[in-house]
Amino acid sequence: IGVLLRKLGGDSVNNSQIDICLEILVRIYWDQESRSPLKRATVSALSGIPENLKEKVISCLINCLREELLTVDKSHVRKVIDSIAACMENFSLGEKCMQYVYLEVLQFLHTTLVDFKLQNKNLGGQHILQNKLMHDSLVALKAAMILVQKVQEKIHDIFCKNAETSLWEAMCGLLTCFIEILLDGDFLQTVQSTAGMAALLFIKTIVNCNELLPKLVHDLLFNSTQRAHDAPGWLITSCRQLYDAVPPDDAILFLSQGTLAMLDWRSGGMRDSGEHLLFDILTVLLSLNTRLKESSMAMSVSRNLSLWTTSALDALHSDSCSQYLKNSLNGNSEAIQKLLEYIWTHWEHPLDGVRHQSKTIFKNILKIHQKTNDGSCGMTDPFFLNMTHSFLSLEWHIKGKYTSLGCLVEYLGTEYILTVDDTVPKQVLGIMLEQSLATYASDLLEKMFESHKNELMSSSQSSNWIKQWHKTWISPFLTILCEEKPSRTTYIIEYYLPKLLKCNPDSLTCMIKELQSSDKANNIAGPFHSRGALGALMTCLRAARAQGLWSTTEESAWNQLIPISLIKQALVHKHEQVRLDALGLVCETHRSTEALSQQEIALTKFFLPYNLNSQTPAMRQQIVWLMRKLFTRLRDSSQVLYKQTQTVHRRKITVHEEKTNSQHPEVKLQQYKDFMAWVCDRLLRDLFPGASFPRKFIVLNLLGVIAEVFENLEGQTYRVVQMTDVLQPAYVDALLGCLNSTFEELKLLAYDLLKKLPAPILGLQDSEKLQTLLQTALDLSTSTKPYDCITASYLLALLVQQEGLLPALHALKQQAGYLSKVHEKESADKEMLETNILEVIKFLLNCLLDEIRQAERSLVHMAASNPLYGRVHCIIGALQQLSLKSVSNIAEWKETVAGLILMAFHLSAVVSPICQSSSPEGLIPMDTDLGKALHSKYARYQSRT
Repeated sequence: IGVLLRKLGGDSVNNSQIDICLEILVRIYWDQESRSPLKRATVSALSGIPENLKEKVISCLINCLREELLTVDKSHVRKVIDSIAACMENFSLGEKCMQYVYLEVLQFLHTTLVDFKLQNKNLGGQHILQNKLMHDSLVALKAAMILVQKVQEKIHDIFCKNAETSLWEAMCGLLTCFIEILLDGDFLQTVQSTAGMAALLFIKTIVNCNELLPKLVHDLLFNSTQRAHDAPGWLITSCRQLYDAVPPDDAILFLSQGTLAMLDWRSGGMRDSGEHLLFDILTVLLSLNTRLKESSMAMSVSRNLSLWTTSALDALHSDSCSQYLKNSLNGNSEAIQKLLEYIWTHWEHPLDGVRHQSKTIFKNILKIHQKTNDGSCGMTDPFFLNMTHSFLSLEWHIKGKYTSLGCLVEYLGTEYILTVDDTVPKQVLGIMLEQSLATYASDLLEKMFESHKNELMSSSQSSNWIKQWHKTWISPFLTILCEEKPSRTTYIIEYYLPKLLKCNPDSLTCMIKELQSSDKANNIAGPFHSRGALGALMTCLRAARAQGLWSTTEESAWNQLIPISLIKQALVHKHEQVRLDALGLVCETHRSTEALSQQEIALTKFFLPYNLNSQTPAMRQQIVWLMRKLFTRLRDSSQVLYKQTQTVHRRKITVHEEKTNSQHPEVKLQQYKDFMAWVCDRLLRDLFPGASFPRKFIVLNLLGVIAEVFENLEGQTYRVVQMTDVLQPAYVDALLGCLNSTFEELKLLAYDLLKKLPAPILGLQDSEKLQTLLQTALDLSTSTKPYDCITASYLLALLVQQEGLLPALHALKQQAGYLSKVHEKESADKEMLETNILEVIKFLLNCLLDEIRQAERSLVHMAASNPLYGRVHCIIGALQQLSLKSVSNIAEWKETVAGLILMAFHLSAVVSPICQSSSPEGLIPMDTDLGKALHSKYARYQSRT
């Protein structure tokens, strides 16, 4: 827009167009919400106009603002306040506009705050409206503070010359509003706190005398009733409520915050009176800390104490800092000791904010003491030495100890701590074995070893820094890793090792050398309860590879680090965690498309046969999880390799040497195919009859992962393996046999895998086999063994997905004598599934109705030979295969569901003499007199038989 305006000439026609354009832009700016993107865009446009037109923009802004200030609609007031605040936020023309109309804005804000106070009194119990009013009040207070800070110099000049009555009235009126809000308990504490800061800002702006200001503030805060006669009249009039009675604790707290935030402590202009005010505020804050126990008040006190230490530090940096102030702020002084006592009692406070402020206070105390002792050395300073000794003597279960030691490390360095006690790293590493303290200990250790590294590198002996650093931080860690139980080192591996490797990646080489050194190599397997040096080595290598500190894209990369024989030894180690770390080393990388090397393929082949029968559930889950990572990486990298082969073909590179290179994309893809074919074949062969539950669990899980990872997804250009290519009839029978397992987990895993396979692979296109399986499922549904009916349910769920089910079901119906209409027309997959499920449910329902009639004659005989629950379970399983909300044959489904409901009531009535489930504890007889109940039931059975 600025460029377009420059192109317009200087004639009167163009000037008129420019004025209209600018006025439109300004009105667009005023009409938008404060956070609107269009408003920000308009600000950018107005800021970019030529210099000679900016006065016109300011004039337009002033006119629009005056129109806004004349508003009488209360619902529009908040928008006006937001517009005022927006004018002073990153908008230079808006700030210049405020220089002209600041008095009118102050009068508007005064009127608004008075109105807000009246509204608040009339909104008792209307919480939503009160909450909105609180936010509006807060915005108005902040707008008044920003405006006064922007025009402070101008107000000073006016007051120094001859104060305007209207300006006095506006400033004092607003100050009165601030004090009234501060003392009004109906306002939120955030609003009261802001009012306290605004009050001090206005007092500072009106007084404009650095020596007089602290005395007036001191009397206002602490001696208002005794020394009111020394204060100027305008201050007594505006703060009458403070002078007439002792202010409440929260008002003193918020006024103290305003004093600390708004007074200029660094300039040194307040001299002795400012120093006395500073210490009196500390006394009051510490006193308030013992009286104000509410969480929000405790947070405000801690924030004020933190602000006090910042103000004290600013006062020490002033050129006119007195010796009295230095002595009073020395680490051994009463004021600092009281602050330290506050820290000791609050470093484990339930509120995060209070703990954070305590940490800030402690950091500032260290800086304050250092400033009061110019040139003092931390190594010899008694204050630092005593504090460090006292910290280290505390128990390590105190969480605040870690925070404070971390502050000392940041300020004094790690060498200082190690000089006092060189066993600190070992002690903290030992604490990391406990979960509750692991994060605190790891944060402290990270600060220490990073600081120590920087100190050693900057020292005169920087060339040998790595040896000393390694001895301090790596050797104790490796000792714990080798000797402790694997279950106890979880947190030290999770929190400490990654940070250590990130700080100094070269330390990996040192770890490998030490773990392969003579003293550890002699006992590389370690004692029975620990992982030993070999396990520690696998742990470190796994973490390093996961962080990308070394790559295996080159085949020689494995042998360059450690012998492959050691990895193989770890893959069959006596400790499961060592085996998992070794497998994680093979499977995990920081890049999901990193190609698998021949060594990784060979190591995986070595691992699987020895670990498919793992007896620990956690071990089985970890194996599946890590192998999923490997298969996913193989799939993703195969896509990259396939694209490379297409590039090679386009370039017509057919050199024989390229083809025979093991790194050639086509050679790699063939290696992938061979590897996945071997994996599938190996897994399927392990589903032999009599295989244990752990073996079948891992095998079925891994086969399911392979089917999921390598399924034909949209956009996938290449598939390494398809389950249909490796499945033989014997393997399919083995998968079907898993449905007959006594463990439902295995049934579910086998079913999930089988339902992904096409009918030809399962052999279910053969009508005879399909009918045989259907008959088997129906027979199992009446078995006296509970797990057989579960098998029947899964088998029926598999069969209802086959197109040839209806003819087989029709044949069985004819055998059973159930003649009904059969759907024979071909339909879509969804309709086919719905039809199959409907026909199976109807058939099961007919069977169940006959069996219920038999049960009415002899319930005991029926329970022993042909239980009813199996049929019910199969019906429930069939219903779960389909959502009744999306069925197409609604009329027939309504009839079937109605029959199911009637059957359920009938069945419940028939079996109620034996079992009922009205009790939450399970199936408990109704009668409490067991003897009488047994006689009555026996008589009932006799009558039915």
